[in-house]
Amino acid sequence: MFAKLKASLGIGAAKVDTVLDSMAVMQGESIKGVVHIQGGDVEQQIDAINLKLCTEMKVESDNGVSYQEFILGSLQAVQPFVIAPNENKQVPFEFKLHDETPVTALNAIKNQCHVWVETTLDIDFAIDPKDRDYVEVQPLPVVAKVIGMIQSNGFEMVKADVEKGYLRGGNFSSKSGCYQEIEFRGGSFINKKEIELSFVLEGNYVHCLAEVDRSLGLRGDQYVSFTLSRGASDAEVQSAVARVLSI
Repeated sequence: MFAKLKASLGIGAAKVDTVLDSMAVMQGESIKGVVHIQGGDVEQQIDAINLKLCTEMKVESDNGVSYQEFILGSLQAVQPFVIAPNENKQVPFEFKLHDETPVTALNAIKNQCHVWVETTLDIDFAIDPKDRDYVEVQPLPVVAKVIGMIQSNGFEMVKADVEKGYLRGGNFSSKSGCYQEIEFRGGSFINKKEIELSFVLEGNYVHCLAEVDRSLGLRGDQYVSFTLSRGASDAEVQSAVARVLSI
């Protein structure tokens, strides 16, 4: 009885450890791994193994700026089961990244983008054991080409973050409730310009919304959007980037 009481307080209770097949994954791919559950000092009922794909987004309000966890997707791995004392159970899982999962593998001066998998054991009348595993999200080749061409034209990647809200381009809109902004800054005094890029995947296509701010201009922020196939040629990417740079 005393052992069960301690377990309900998290002392000598079951533990969870998620091991990912790879800590790096590309946009649009799937995360695979195994959840390891180690039984505690007493038999316990596990109602569910819940996995959440999370990021952190910036929220602006009248009270200032705050940062909140945002759930991009979730998965319940198993049906309820009982784990015996000291028993070790392994549960494999796989789930696809949300199409609007932010890219984290960026060489920005200030990279505030984080993505992780959070695993929770749902245990009745007990503190739910948790595990958090960070994932490096790499850009698709076509996204990397867009970024590379912006940089090769004299723009430095200065910041990347995730913000609350929705995007709307010429022929697309975002759906998750948060979006990533990758900010570039030009070094020319005469043509001092800031460019912010946001990407949205949709099937075999990648949409991009670009916000261009000319700090010495009089027209304010301007927007241009374009869509490229995942297998777009260098010439197609260059044409799309040229539209952004021409503003």
